Amino acid sequence: MKYKLIALDMDGTLLDDNLKVSDENILWIKKAMDNGVTVILSTGRGHINAINYADELQLNTPMITVNGSEIWETPRKLLTRTLMDSKHIEMLYQLSRQYNNMWFWAYQTNGVLLNRDNWHEVTKPLHQYEWLKFGYYSENLHELHAVRDEISSWNSLEITNSSPFNIELNALGVSKASALEKLCLHLGITTDEVIAMGDSLNDIKAIELVGAGVAMGNAQDAVKEKADYITDTNNEHGVAKAIAHLVFNTTIDS
Repeated sequence: MKYKLIALDMDGTLLDDNLKVSDENILWIKKAMDNGVTVILSTGRGHINAINYADELQLNTPMITVNGSEIWETPRKLLTRTLMDSKHIEMLYQLSRQYNNMWFWAYQTNGVLLNRDNWHEVTKPLHQYEWLKFGYYSENLHELHAVRDEISSWNSLEITNSSPFNIELNALGVSKASALEKLCLHLGITTDEVIAMGDSLNDIKAIELVGAGVAMGNAQDAVKEKADYITDTNNEHGVAKAIAHLVFNTTIDS
C-alpha cells in the first residue's frame, strides 16, 4: 500500500450534519484497515467528545484531539500533551468580555468544557488548571475578525477555525500537522505515506504536510485551494469516496 495512515477530521468530514458516520464511510474505513492501513481520528474536539466515535468504528489506533494538543497512542492511552499558558487563557477571557454576544469556551485536561455560561465554576486561579484550547463563536463576522486581528497581533498563539463562525486557539506551534509529524515518527512512517482529510482552517497545515491532502466538497475555499484532491461533501460519503479513490484506485456510485 502506498498510504499507511489516514487521518480523519470529524465534524464536517467524517460526520454528516446529523453527527453520524454513514454506513458507506464505515464500510470503506474497514476496507482500508483490513488492507493494513491505519485509520485515526484527528479532531478539534476534546477526547471526551471523540472517544465514542472511535469505539463505534472499532478503532484501537492513535487519536489526535484538541487540534493537536493531545496525541493518544490508543484511544485510552495518552502519548503526549501540550498545554496552553494560563496567562493566555486570562487574556482570551478578558478579550471576550469586550463583546456582549461573543460566545467562548475552553477545554481542560480533565475533560471539563467551560464556556460563557459556566465560567463562574472557575473558582481557583487559572494557573491551577491545565488548559488545552480556547475558542470563540459569533455570527457577527465583523466582531469575529476584530478578535482574530487582536489575537494575531500578540504573535503568541496558534490560530485556526473549525467553521467560518469560530476561532480556535492552541499553544503556538500546536496543530494537527505538528501532531501528525510526531505521530509519524512514533509509528516509523513518513508524512508522504499519510492521507489527511478535512474541511476547515484547522486542517490546512495537515493537508499541506501529507502525501495526499483531501478537502471535503463542503470545505472552506482556503482548504480546497491547498488540497491535492477534493472529494464529495460530508453528507455524500466523501470520506468513503476518497478512500476508494486514493487507496483502492476505484470509484463508488453516488
